[in-house]
Amino acid sequence: MPEAFGWALTAFGRHLAAERGLSPHTVRAYLSDIAELLRHVSDRERGNLADINIVELRAWLASLHRAGQSRATIARRAAAARAFTAFAHRHGWIPVDPGAQLRSPKVRRELPTVLGQQQMAAVLADVPSGRPAGAIDAALMIRDTAIMELLYASGIRVSELCGLDLGDLDDGRRTVKVLGKRSKERVVPVGIPAVRAVRAWLEAGRPSLVSGRTGRAMFVGARGGRIDPRAVRRVVHAQLAAAGIVPDTGPHGLRHSAATHLLEGGADLRSVQEMLGHASLATTQIYTHVSVDRLVKVYQQSHPRA
Repeated sequence: MPEAFGWALTAFGRHLAAERGLSPHTVRAYLSDIAELLRHVSDRERGNLADINIVELRAWLASLHRAGQSRATIARRAAAARAFTAFAHRHGWIPVDPGAQLRSPKVRRELPTVLGQQQMAAVLADVPSGRPAGAIDAALMIRDTAIMELLYASGIRVSELCGLDLGDLDDGRRTVKVLGKRSKERVVPVGIPAVRAVRAWLEAGRPSLVSGRTGRAMFVGARGGRIDPRAVRRVVHAQLAAAGIVPDTGPHGLRHSAATHLLEGGADLRSVQEMLGHASLATTQIYTHVSVDRLVKVYQQSHPRA
């Protein structure tokens, strides 16, 4: 890859993290996509950023299609390309912004996989068998219970849970303060079981794992550092597998389930949007399709010819 391309990629990464406030995971995804675009342009013997035009962008997306990439992947990479070319144009590296002319393929939105309320109750009621081998194992069991309860109770993202600090949980008001995407802060209500589980972790579990690396992190790993998303995902997958009767939806499935169960219980869409931290109500509306059972019940109770 030409040196100018590498320099531009580094500058773009700083822009995404510092100015747009995107999460490290999102920044890595954008940079991976743009690195692939720049390699494609370089392979076609285009050595300058000014060589990036709408023809090159469309040729890149066409190559992804021929390689069997899904429409969702191509749409995501097109979005990354538009962000990069807009950034490069603002800095005068390319004379016009070709990304403004780039269209993404329409992506068919799949309904999220959710657990039923009884299934979710079974997952949270499942208690690991056997005695913990020691204080560390016992602390981890308490932590894992708190993680599961909090993810389902609040519908927060895994990255948001990992970023929680001491003091972010308000026991009295039963709320948790969350730093979401683009550093937007919101306050999310949580239920009594989740508050009790987190409090048990803070009082009886966390002290056994605290180290010099812990800082103010609410949830920590076995070595005492702030817990990372991979560890949380392992916890969720293990707990779902232990229940034995539910599909392995992963952590995002808990978020989907929380949103769906709120709507089934009568919550309005705008409140669920605020709780989940969605920038657009259109993102939240997908859960209305999942709650068709509730719609059928309302129809049966309300329509005179049901």
